[in-house]
Amino acid sequence: MNIYVYVLRRILYVIPVLLGVCLIIFVLFNLVSPDPTLMLLGKHANLKQMQELRHELGLDRSYVVQYLDIVKSAFTFDFGRSWSTKQEIIEMIKNGAIPSLTVTFPAFLIALIISLVVSLFVAFYRGHFLDRAAVLVCVAMMSIPSLAYILFGQKILAYDLGFFEISGYEHGFPAFVPYVALPCIIWIVLSIGPDVRFYRTVILDEVYMDYVRTARAKGLNEKVILFKHILKNAMIPIITWVVIQIPFLILGALLLESFFGIPGLGGITLNAINSTDFPVVRAMTVLSAVAYIIFSVITDVLYTLVDPRVRLK
Repeated sequence: MNIYVYVLRRILYVIPVLLGVCLIIFVLFNLVSPDPTLMLLGKHANLKQMQELRHELGLDRSYVVQYLDIVKSAFTFDFGRSWSTKQEIIEMIKNGAIPSLTVTFPAFLIALIISLVVSLFVAFYRGHFLDRAAVLVCVAMMSIPSLAYILFGQKILAYDLGFFEISGYEHGFPAFVPYVALPCIIWIVLSIGPDVRFYRTVILDEVYMDYVRTARAKGLNEKVILFKHILKNAMIPIITWVVIQIPFLILGALLLESFFGIPGLGGITLNAINSTDFPVVRAMTVLSAVAYIIFSVITDVLYTLVDPRVRLK
């Protein structure tokens, strides 16, 4: 099947999935969640005030209309205005995307490279002391809460030693570098543990396959087998793991941005949650769902590029 036809079919399959996701979001925000007017006005609000606010916010419209608004926003990215700031939500997202990416993208790229290199190294020395020590360190790193890394970094590395800025952000390169350096390092430390364990497991699953024993029987060098054959055949789960993380890069990091005062999408989302700004929270939820679906399609297409055994169907 032609790849363009395949992509078109996958996009058509996405439409009913997206409609279903919009329905779930509608139920969560309109039927399950508490009445936002009561949360905004407080427990002493009277019925008239609540009705007036419901009309002002458009919450008195029919459920069908409100559901169609969510569907429309998923396809047009027109999310309306924030309840708290009165800004266009799409403009808030545009303004927050760059600060988020200055933290998440370099950290993700560096963590990916380090994790793959370490995974290949421990897979090459599988069963040795280095392999066991690496697994032990990864488990230890994963066992420490992310908040502990943040507090340690701000108190010891930033405040006591003065290596980094404690919080804040400046737009433009290289002005933002001192402010995002420590959050990037913390992201990398948080990522290496689970990434190395996953990549190591995937690579070791391939190590014991029949084609590897055949390659060894032919006298191929162990490094050639590892890098040319094993890594290539392990790319499908690795691609899945990597590409599915990309939407979270775009949407920022809630804790890091909040603690370090970075005006990214993670901080915007957390502020919206704290201020009961439902339109912003709903917009970020819809954006997350759309990004996840899009990158799922990209993942399927990439499978065919790295593994000829996968056919477009």
